[in-house]
Amino acid sequence: MVWCPKYRRRVLGGGIKERLKQLLGEVVEEKGAWLVEVEVMPDHVRLLVEVGPRFGIHKLVKAVKGRSSRVAPQEFPSLRSKLPTLWTNSYFVATIGGAPLEVVKRYVENQKNR
Repeated sequence: MVWCPKYRRRVLGGGIKERLKQLLGEVVEEKGAWLVEVEVMPDHVRLLVEVGPRFGIHKLVKAVKGRSSRVAPQEFPSLRSKLPTLWTNSYFVATIGGAPLEVVKRYVENQKNR
């Protein structure tokens, strides 16, 4: 899954980055999914998760974006002054298909080096 802050603003740094990683992990675990890798960049989030077929990925996206958009601005008031809402309405989701999980995991990890 990939999604961006509103207006693709570069606001996800420092303490916000670490707190978002924690929040995302909590929500994924609560929903019974498995967090493989997460990378928070200043202007987008990449999440590699394993979700069971009975629980739709759209429900997980809604839960992750919903919780983080409520909690992050409460804990980091600077976000409220920069953005009307934390996230855009859109997101991108793709399956990894036949690609080995380690290759995709390494890709997500290496995004921070770009």
